[in-house]
Amino acid sequence: MSAMSATLQMLADVEQLNPEMRDWRDNLRELAYNLEDCVDAFMVHVDNERDVPSGFIKRFVRKLKKLKARHEIANQIEELKACAIEASDRHKRYNFFEVTSISNTSVVDPRLPALYVEIDKLVGIDGPKNHMIELLTIETKDSSKELRVLSIVGCGGIGKTTLANQVYESVKSKFSCVAFVSVSRNPDVKKILRDMAKGVEITDNILDCDEQPLINKLREHLKNKRYLVVFDDVWDAKIWATIKLSLVNENCGSRVITTTRSIAVARCLSSQGNNVYQMKPLSFDDSRRLFFKRAFGSENISFTHLGSIPDEIIRKCDGLPLAIIAISSMLADQHAKSEWDRVLNDIGSALAKNPGAENMTTILSMSYFDIPYHQRTCLLYLSVFPEDYVIEKQCLINRWIAEGFIQEVQGRTKYEIGDGYFNDFINRCMIQPIDVKFGEAEACRVHDIILDYIKCKAVEENFITSLDSSEHAYTSEYKIRRLCVNNRNEEHVTLWASAVLSHVRSVTIFGQPLQTSLLPSTALRLLDLGDCNGMSDHHLSSMEKLVHLKYLRVCSRSITELPGKIGELHYLQTLDVRGTRIKELPPGITKLQRLAHLYVDCDITFPDGMIGRMLSLEELRTYGVQSYKQQKSLQEFSKLTKLRTLEIRWNLNIPDGLEGMIQVMVIYIYLGTLLFSCNLHNLYIMDFPGGYPLWLDLWHPPTPCSLRKLCFQRWAIHKVPSWMGCFENLGVLELMIIRVGPEDVEILGAIPSLLFLKLSTARGTNGRIIIHPSNGFRCLKYFSICIYACGTSLEFEVGSMPKVEHVNLEFAVHKMECQNGASNLGIHHLSSLGKFEVTICNNYVCHDLAEDEDDDTVRCVASVINDIETLPSYCVVNFQQPFADECEHFVRSWRECIKRTEWLMEQLAAGETEQENKEEENEQTDEKEMEQQEDYGGSN
Repeated sequence: MSAMSATLQMLADVEQLNPEMRDWRDNLRELAYNLEDCVDAFMVHVDNERDVPSGFIKRFVRKLKKLKARHEIANQIEELKACAIEASDRHKRYNFFEVTSISNTSVVDPRLPALYVEIDKLVGIDGPKNHMIELLTIETKDSSKELRVLSIVGCGGIGKTTLANQVYESVKSKFSCVAFVSVSRNPDVKKILRDMAKGVEITDNILDCDEQPLINKLREHLKNKRYLVVFDDVWDAKIWATIKLSLVNENCGSRVITTTRSIAVARCLSSQGNNVYQMKPLSFDDSRRLFFKRAFGSENISFTHLGSIPDEIIRKCDGLPLAIIAISSMLADQHAKSEWDRVLNDIGSALAKNPGAENMTTILSMSYFDIPYHQRTCLLYLSVFPEDYVIEKQCLINRWIAEGFIQEVQGRTKYEIGDGYFNDFINRCMIQPIDVKFGEAEACRVHDIILDYIKCKAVEENFITSLDSSEHAYTSEYKIRRLCVNNRNEEHVTLWASAVLSHVRSVTIFGQPLQTSLLPSTALRLLDLGDCNGMSDHHLSSMEKLVHLKYLRVCSRSITELPGKIGELHYLQTLDVRGTRIKELPPGITKLQRLAHLYVDCDITFPDGMIGRMLSLEELRTYGVQSYKQQKSLQEFSKLTKLRTLEIRWNLNIPDGLEGMIQVMVIYIYLGTLLFSCNLHNLYIMDFPGGYPLWLDLWHPPTPCSLRKLCFQRWAIHKVPSWMGCFENLGVLELMIIRVGPEDVEILGAIPSLLFLKLSTARGTNGRIIIHPSNGFRCLKYFSICIYACGTSLEFEVGSMPKVEHVNLEFAVHKMECQNGASNLGIHHLSSLGKFEVTICNNYVCHDLAEDEDDDTVRCVASVINDIETLPSYCVVNFQQPFADECEHFVRSWRECIKRTEWLMEQLAAGETEQENKEEENEQTDEKEMEQQEDYGGSN
């Protein structure tokens, strides 16, 4: 098996095998699957032998049964050994390694057309091009003449090369030396340096030079020159370490542009975080213009008989220019509706096999084969999920673990390794992050075109079998290993004979449950019924017979209990029953000594003593506290030495008076014991009962503390305890503080590893929250604060939060005199800021507001926008929501908002002047009437 694994890994790195080798590889892979199934069956047999029953007769009967099982396993091993010998002989007979692969080197670089595209065929590039030119030419006080490296990052086919070339052509006349160099996935350093030397017009003989002489020539030639060099398609930061040696920094205003598919590589290449430009997909309108230009020759021509099909195709392309160009080229001069329907149906399942999409497939293949072998399997696994499906990160990683794709490394759990894989896919732009909190994506989505590619690869390798419920026939010569069924439209469908499912390792069902029994699936390791809403209790009967099961997920309101014999699933690692109506876990759960991840709803209760016996538990979400007596169970968590993530939600009523206060203090003591007795990494505590604030100063944490993430949600603390500044590993902190004082800011700033800080507060001491340079926050990258009562100003002083890149502010609309003398926020003092989000909402009422609330809204908005005007142009500014009806129409662009606000202020001023004039006229009229009345009275 070890030799087979090594051979298959070697073959997997070959992008295109010849037919004979491909057939041999496929048969070898099937043999490896059968070997693994046999070994797993033997391991279950060995584990069962350890449970020796009492009584002579029972032991004798058990031995007879075991003899038969051993005989069957022995015969199976002999058969598999014979198949392995046959595969080895076939390999020698055909001498495969002399004709291992067909060269996949393309005669024409697939990126070459991007360098020669006609300008009139480009769509949506003006904005990014102008932004990049602005970044190139921007001057700062300290580094206007220093060498600056800017990186363009994005997935394959999004237009990085096109953008870099357009910027290069637009600005190269302003530089004395220029060069455009392609790097590629398998770079030749000598060739890169030679191409660069030719570009900057080095005329000396460079063909026979090695790296060092070439670097010396380049450095000498570029000395005291203002140069521009573009390095296109950089895949690895290691190669950059050699290339950058040729770039001299003589403070002449030189610039370097790089393009890459990896966010991590882009950050390594760029001079600083603000010099990374992430490519965005084309808007729908721009996508439509590009599509119709390519398909029909004009963006204004369309054919009504096609109906909505063109728009549906454009939406599936999701703004990816490469996909739009490939598909529109396939449909050029095609007017039959049936052809358009065929292409639409192919997207997401078979488009990558179309000869017309060959260039697109080649570019996507470059990204795929650059991924390490062990991670490629995890990427292929995403083909289980349908188009536009939001994939939860924790579910995905636990599935990877159950499938055996992740091997544990010393000092790191499998989940931590899987989390690294997930983040790497985001960095490589292979998946799209969703619901990003504290710098981490909680979920992801796969672009339809990339999904199409990996689905084709999965089918080619018999990795995933994805079928619709209407497909009742299975024709492949290979066994089904992983099955995904979409049963959205039919109910109670029977899927084939049981023999087809005998070797299936994982089953995922979307829609309605199937009538087919899963019991013949003796190799089943994973069963995901989380999107199978029609499940009932009877569907889970006899579940204990799935002895290999490692992952079980159910989510149906019709499920009210788990089988009592679930404890017989000795290999179960992940159990997810969120979204069911289960009220209590069965006692058999304690027998699951391999259970590492448990996900339940907060209203599910645990039998007494259960928690302390789940010794392998690493993650528990969500433990609900529903009664005062249940507090004692918190002490049991101290026995769980492997527990790393815990989420607690309080769901009980606390009585008023002395009794309620006593209960709160007892809960509080247990909670403090829990917090510092476990080796927790992530702790979430939510909804503390009774509205009592926390006095964290009463707790005494150990040193050092292992906590990395601490979140108190909807639970206020009185003040920040002094010991919190000693947390050496804490990277994420979420707190609600009743009143933020200077000492609170000082303690929080002293946390050495703090990267993400989210605060909520009613107000600041003396109406001000001031961030001084002396407060610390030396590593902080994200800062969020919500001030939900009026009368508190926030101020950033020069040099404060030196590394913060993202600031999110939320505060109430209030009168300007409530700001306690603060003329601006001081946002421009944050030197590394790249993104600023602000929410000004009317949900929080300022007690001073009355009839002039709308006027004060405009004044408040104007104050914030005037502060934003001082930010660098590269800083992204977003208003999270409309903050007043009269300001709604200028939220999209803050520059336009400034103009609009100035106009509104003028109108207000004019209105005030007009009102004053009217009042003066009224006073004058009153005076004249009084005089007339006096004159009239005197004459009478």
